Amino acid sequence: MSWIFLAAAIASEVTATMALRASEGLRRKAWAPVVVGGYVTCFVLLSLALRGGMPVGVAYGIWAATGIALTAVVARLVFGDPLTRVMTLGIGLIAAGVLLVELGAQSAH
Repeated sequence: MSWIFLAAAIASEVTATMALRASEGLRRKAWAPVVVGGYVTCFVLLSLALRGGMPVGVAYGIWAATGIALTAVVARLVFGDPLTRVMTLGIGLIAAGVLLVELGAQSAH
């Protein structure tokens, strides 16, 4: 169940970040509830993942890294933000890092 909460936390954080981008730095006030609600929901879901027994280093590492990578990809798709080869390489390195964190956590058990 912790993994479901973590995945939902990541989705909520990426949604809130995209809403923040759409709000043009909160100049478009209609987006404010989505931004605030998304971030609050994200942290509640992250806390539920931790309560379910997921180690904080694993949860936070995966949440942060995956959020960064997904935000870059979604921003490219939705807003046409740049996604260069170097950025794509960085996303690949993030994915490798997340995998190593998870494998390290599995071997600790």
